[in-house]
Amino acid sequence: PQSTHGPAPQNGAVPSEATKRDQKLTRGNWGNQIEFVLTSVGYAVGLGNVWRFPYLCYRNGGGAFMFPYFIMLVFCGIPLFFMELSFGQFASQGCLGVWKISPMFKGVGYGMMVVSTYIGIYYNVVISIAFYYFFSSMTPVLPWAYCNNPWNTPDCAGVLDASNLTNGSRPNDLSGNFSHLLNHTLKRTSPSEEYWRLYVLKLSDDIGNFGEVRLSLLGCLGVSWVVVFLCLIRGVKSSGKVVYFTATFPYVVLTILFVRGVTLEGAFTGIMYYLTPQWDKILEAKVWGDAASQIFYSLGCAWGGLITMASYNKFHNNCYRDSVIISITNCATSVYAGFVIFSILGFMAKHLGVDVSRVADHGPGLAFVAYPEALTLLPISPLWSLLFFFMLILLGLGTQFCLLETLVTAIVDEVGNEWILQKKTYVTLAVAVAGFLLGIPLTSQAGIYWLLLMDNYAASFSLVVISCIMCVSIMYIYGHRNYFQDIQMMLGFPPPLFFQICWRFVSPAIIFFILIFTVIQYRPITYNHYQYPGWAVAIGFLMALSSVICIPLYALFQLCRTDGDTLLQRLKNATKPSRGWGPALLEHQTGRYAPTIAPSPEDGFEVQPLHPDKAQIPMVGSNGSSRLQDSRI
Repeated sequence: PQSTHGPAPQNGAVPSEATKRDQKLTRGNWGNQIEFVLTSVGYAVGLGNVWRFPYLCYRNGGGAFMFPYFIMLVFCGIPLFFMELSFGQFASQGCLGVWKISPMFKGVGYGMMVVSTYIGIYYNVVISIAFYYFFSSMTPVLPWAYCNNPWNTPDCAGVLDASNLTNGSRPNDLSGNFSHLLNHTLKRTSPSEEYWRLYVLKLSDDIGNFGEVRLSLLGCLGVSWVVVFLCLIRGVKSSGKVVYFTATFPYVVLTILFVRGVTLEGAFTGIMYYLTPQWDKILEAKVWGDAASQIFYSLGCAWGGLITMASYNKFHNNCYRDSVIISITNCATSVYAGFVIFSILGFMAKHLGVDVSRVADHGPGLAFVAYPEALTLLPISPLWSLLFFFMLILLGLGTQFCLLETLVTAIVDEVGNEWILQKKTYVTLAVAVAGFLLGIPLTSQAGIYWLLLMDNYAASFSLVVISCIMCVSIMYIYGHRNYFQDIQMMLGFPPPLFFQICWRFVSPAIIFFILIFTVIQYRPITYNHYQYPGWAVAIGFLMALSSVICIPLYALFQLCRTDGDTLLQRLKNATKPSRGWGPALLEHQTGRYAPTIAPSPEDGFEVQPLHPDKAQIPMVGSNGSSRLQDSRI
């Protein structure tokens, strides 16, 4: 990647080899560019691509949904992705350290940490359920194939039990009868649903009724936390090697399942369901809102992970190219996963003689009920089941690595002394153990209620608020001119005009639109037919608020700490960049970041004091000189 910057290697390698090695020793870097791209792809491509997007697409007008989806990707997804990557890469700091750009807004970084904590807790529980199903699939007959298990109820009607009957004398009558069976009015349940509800979860009747902890799930939760910890034991050094497998293998599995799926009869019906455009839907606000939210959550903006991952990049890495590649890969994966899901759902609907809409589902219901049930219809079903759950595990782990690394990096960068940098493994261990302990309630009999509560509230509208404030603070408080100059210094070219316009006007407007839309669309949460009680919804709102409240609280705290005679003076001082803001390595501190005093050898990695007037927009002269130095580099 360096060759794009002209004669960088010779120039960079000779005079400042010490500083370079120094940065590698203290903070670490990616082994190479591919590791960063794969990690970010693994981070952005998560369970939502498989269990949310296909369903949203089918619900919101099939192929017509792709249109608002790609518009939102271009105007909101890619620009925000590029902004977060460039932000982290420029300062080489985690989601807290970057806020030297405007200390008053450091609460945004704390908000990101809170969001990552919530997601990190429940995400690993989902992975542990996938582990559980993965281990359960290692049998000659899948345990959710038939209705003859001790946990089944008299209402159970299996797909396979019925198909044995259908081969009998009156197939027509029975298939008609069978579509009746699937009707929920008759209270018929599938064996996979009973396996999920009565055996895996032993679901209690109420969110407050915890019952017992499911030891099998707890064991799987332990396994998944151990896996995550071992992969992150040496930070990005070790996780960068793991992603070669975890980020690429899901595509192999998706392709295998895709080929298996499209060769089944009825697959075409399912795919047509997924893709047939209903153009009238495009005029509904809900469709656009869903598209915007899905892009937003799917790319992982405002979780803090993108800033963290980019902070381990080399300073001159072309993160503009990376952001476009990663965003497009993420959306292509969602569309591709839709084919995999709907081809097999179409096959199952054909088999049952019902409409595809009857078998379509989303969220855990798709991953752990509808899809596993469809897999029981295939020959050698345990193999397909193993593959499917292995893919879910890998998709989840890719995201989980980054969530944990975000928290660890933020803590280590914040303390920032030599001692903690050497003890980073212990910090990782502590965060992992805490995550495991906090996840224990989610493995109880009411666990799935809590999991969905966290999924719905902890990481919904708070992300939108965080992202909006981040956009505004960089573009309007720090100043767009300053930021564009920083990017020019880093990449050798200013951000393209399209991105400048998006960052300043379009993306914040879209984010604001998502926020309004989320508020208007709000419905209290339900699970199947269970209505959450008021106190549970209140806890949900408190979780959502807990991340957003960091922003005003920290801003007030910073205002009180800052010196100034008048409030206006304090505001000015609290929002202008602190002295440590700028590129981390001396060799990159050019232009308005050039150190005022000669660097002393023992300073090494320390950031030099900068011009006191650097917060002002620089004069043409200094801008020109920075450009000259940039071309020299």
